Amino acid sequence: MAFADQTLPFATKGYAWLPDLRRRSHRRPIPMRFGGQRAVAITGPDAARFFYDGDLERHDALPAPVIDTLFGRGVHTLDDQAHLVRKALFVSLLMHEDGVDTLATLTGKVFDEAAGGWRGDDPVSLFDGTARVLADAVSRWTGVPENDFDLTALTVDLVAMVDGFATLGPRHVRARVARRRLERKFEQIIEAVRRQEPTDTPVSRLAHHLEDGYLLDARTAAVELINILRPTTAVAWYVAFAGHALDRRPGTRARLRAGDDDYTLAFVHELRRFYPFVPFLGARARRDLTFQRTSIPRGTLVLLDVHGQHHDERVWPEPYEFRPERFLGRPAGAFELIPQGGGDPRTGHRCPGEKITVAVLGTLVQRLAQLDYYVPPQNTTIDLSRVPARVRSGPRIVVP
Repeated sequence: MAFADQTLPFATKGYAWLPDLRRRSHRRPIPMRFGGQRAVAITGPDAARFFYDGDLERHDALPAPVIDTLFGRGVHTLDDQAHLVRKALFVSLLMHEDGVDTLATLTGKVFDEAAGGWRGDDPVSLFDGTARVLADAVSRWTGVPENDFDLTALTVDLVAMVDGFATLGPRHVRARVARRRLERKFEQIIEAVRRQEPTDTPVSRLAHHLEDGYLLDARTAAVELINILRPTTAVAWYVAFAGHALDRRPGTRARLRAGDDDYTLAFVHELRRFYPFVPFLGARARRDLTFQRTSIPRGTLVLLDVHGQHHDERVWPEPYEFRPERFLGRPAGAFELIPQGGGDPRTGHRCPGEKITVAVLGTLVQRLAQLDYYVPPQNTTIDLSRVPARVRSGPRIVVP
C-alpha cells in the first residue's frame, strides 16, 4: 500500500501534525512516508518503552538538516558500544563533583547581575536576556577561556542552531552557518587547551579524553563541547514559557517566590510537559518489528510523538490545563514525561543533560518569580506551526 508523504504537512502544521493524524487513526500507529522514507508514528508510554528498548538505532535516522544544525556529528549519531562509551563521558562531565548544583548556582548569580541591568523604562526580551545569561554561565562552568569568544556572538550562534533545526528557510541557513562557525572556533579552543596541563573542567576533560587509547579528534571534541553549551542555552525557551505561564497563571507565583522547592520542581515538569518544544523523536528499526499489531519492516523510520504524548488525556488528565500540582507527590515517569527522551539517561538515549535543564530552569523560575516586573501590552501568542515554538513577543518585561 502506498502512503502519502507527510513532510509538507509537518512543515505547515508543526506540533499539531502528528496529534491530528493520531486522532484520525483512532490512536493506532500511523504508517506513512516522511522525508521520502517509509515511516511509522507511535505515541504513549508503551511506545516510548518500545522506542528505547534497543531494537531501534539512531546513527542514520536523524535527517542531515537536523545533524548539521542542532546536534552535530557526535554522541547523538552513535549506537551500541560506541554510544555507551561516549555517553559515559557525558555523564561524568555533566555530573562531576556536584556540577549540576554548581552550574545552577552560577546561573542564578549571572541572572541577578543581568536583571540589575534591565531596570528602567524600556521593555526587555525575557528570551534574549535569559539566553545571554545561560550562555555566559555555562561557558564559565565548562571552563572555556573567556578571552577566546565574544559572548554576544556566542549566544546568537547557540540560539540560531536550536531555532533553525526544523525548517529549510532562512532560520535553517543561519543555523548551518552558526554550526560551522562554532565548530571551527571550538576546535581551535580544544587544540589550545590540549597544550595546557589537564584540569577537572569539562573543556579540559573533553580535550584530553581518550577513546581506544587515542584523543578524540579536535572537531569531534568541539562538537561534544557544543553539545553541552547548546542545550543549556536552549533553556531560554522554557524560561520564556515560564514568563508566559506566570502571566497567565499569576496564582503560581507565590510558592515559587517563597522558594518552595517541591512546587518549583512540579512547575518545571509542567512547563516541559505543557509547552511545545520537541515535536517528535526519530529512530530506525534494526530488524523486522511489530508494535500494537502494526508491522514495522527493517529500516523503517520510527517517529515517537513527544508533543502528542504530553497532551494525551489517557496519560495526563486535563492535558490542556497548565497545572503544576499534577506533579506534586507524583514522580515524572521515565516513559511518560519525555521532553528530552525516555528511559535511563546513563545508559540509553535520554539526554544526560536533563538534570542540568531541570536544575537550571528551577533556579531561573524562582528568580523570575522573585523579580519585580510587569508585562506591558504585547502579542504573547505561541504559533504551533513554528518549530521550535516561541512566545511571539519574547515575552517583553519591564523591570522598574
